[in-house]
Order: sequence, then structure tokens, then C-alpha cells
Amino acid sequence: MTSKNVILVGVDGSPESVGALDWALARAKQAGMSIHLICAYSLPSFTASSLDGGYVTLDDSVIREGAQSVIDDAHARAAAMGVECNESLHPGDPAGILVELSKEAALVVVGNHTNAGIAERLLGSVSAALPAHAHCPVVVVPRHAGGSQFTPVERIVVGLDSSIPGSSALSHAIGEAKLWDASLTAISAVTLSTGVGMMTWLPTTVDRDNVLKDVQRALDSIVDQELGDSGMKVARHALDGNPAALLAEFSTAVDLLVVGTRGRGGFAGLLLGSTSQAVLNHSTCPVMVVPSRRIDEGLDPTEAWARR
Repeated sequence: MTSKNVILVGVDGSPESVGALDWALARAKQAGMSIHLICAYSLPSFTASSLDGGYVTLDDSVIREGAQSVIDDAHARAAAMGVECNESLHPGDPAGILVELSKEAALVVVGNHTNAGIAERLLGSVSAALPAHAHCPVVVVPRHAGGSQFTPVERIVVGLDSSIPGSSALSHAIGEAKLWDASLTAISAVTLSTGVGMMTWLPTTVDRDNVLKDVQRALDSIVDQELGDSGMKVARHALDGNPAALLAEFSTAVDLLVVGTRGRGGFAGLLLGSTSQAVLNHSTCPVMVVPSRRIDEGLDPTEAWARR
């Protein structure tokens, strides 16, 4: 896999991965892209014998055959959609494999596993680990209550602040809105009201309305700069509230959320960011997590960490 015009899809045969595959196929068809299916699996080499306490070698052919069956079913689904598709099997850690392959992909799509069950040997916690380390945007697709069903992308919300990761997320959100011909709303949130999670360090004399006006001006500036003279319309809202909670609430009414990460580099690469992680845990619609490279590229790991 060497083309940047490809969407990488992690499959394991679970309902979650089928939903992710359907989303990726619709995205590929919309953009004229191809799909590369990845099924990664662990290969246990030996186990303790229950009879004599010794060790016996395990035949991995059954596991590989099961993984191949998953790939074959996914390929048939892609063929039915008329989407060009390639595939590969990879023994090893699924998250690590997908992170490495993300260097040569335009997008990675995976399902969000709420219960691993029989699929845990294939994907496990990929949907939690992959977005923090991937080299390209990652879309995490939750399982629909009614089963696997693609929902057309008509409404997109992007969460922004004044950071570079937010700006990178905005750029991709605009691209998705153009691709799907969808409406786009940019929100920037700050917790000011009394209650759990409020900024208790703020002086009591702080004028809430003025703070929100400042946030709104910053948001307008970021959006206007990104849009340039394109003429595209983007709704903008500065809100009082917890960013993750607000985005999770928006997810019930929109078709795609877009958020940024804290970037990669040194220990910072271990962090997805509390807002992004919370959104992934609670969103009811697909979430695109966009990495930022402009912060960390070329920096010493300790310097990148110091910027957090």
C-alpha cells in the first residue's frame, strides 16, 4: 500500500467493523478512492498443557483461516459497492500495524468496540489507541443501535480552539463538508458557568458575556482565515460549557464530528487529549480525529512535550 488515495480499513468481522467498512466504502465511492482492508491477528505460539503441565505448539492455521474469511466477506461487500479494494493479513498487534500503515494512507477507518467478545483477538482497543498515534486522520465509527447502517453525511460539526490542532481539524472538516455537500458548524466552548468542571480559578468579576464575545471573535478569525475567499458558509458558535459534553450532545443530531489531537512526539504522542478521548467514548455518530504535525515535526521530544 503506497497510495495516498487509499482509505485503510481495519476489519475483524464484528458488527462494529462492518459498520466502519460501510462508512469507509461510502466515503471512498464519494471521493473516487480505493479501499485497503487490513485484518491483523495474534498468533499464540504455545500454551501450557492441561494434562502434564508441559507446552504444546498451537496450529495457527485456524486463526489465519478465520481472518481470511473476514477479509473475503469484506472484499465481497466492497465489490457489491463497486469500490476498488485490496487487502492484506498481518500477524501482530493491530494498533501498531495500523499506525505504521497510516503513513501511506489518506484516512483510516475503524469501528468502536464497546464489547470486544470474540473480536478482541483482532482489534481489541484499536479505536482507543490508533487516533493518538496515527499519521493521518482516523474515523471511528460507533455501532448503530439498529445494526450496521450507513448514515449519509449531511451535517458536520468541528470543535475548535485557538490551537494548531484545532486549525488542522477545521481544514479537514471543510474538506469533508465540500466532499459530502454537507453543512458545517464550528464551535468553540469554554466552561464558565457554575457547576461541575467550571473554571474555579476565574475571578468572580469576570464578565461571562465578554469572555464569550472574545471566544467568538477568535473563532471567527480562525474560520475566516481558513476559508479565505472561497465563499463557503460555516456557522460559528461560542458556547459556555464543557467541550467534550457539548460535542457528545451534538453527535446525536449530526452525522460527523471532527476534532484534533494534541499532536505526536515524545511523551506527547501518548496523549490523545481529554476532549478528543471523551468524544470518542460518548459520541453516537462517527468521529474524525485529525492529527497535528506542525507542532512536533523536527522537534526534540522533550521540546514537544514542553509545549503541551
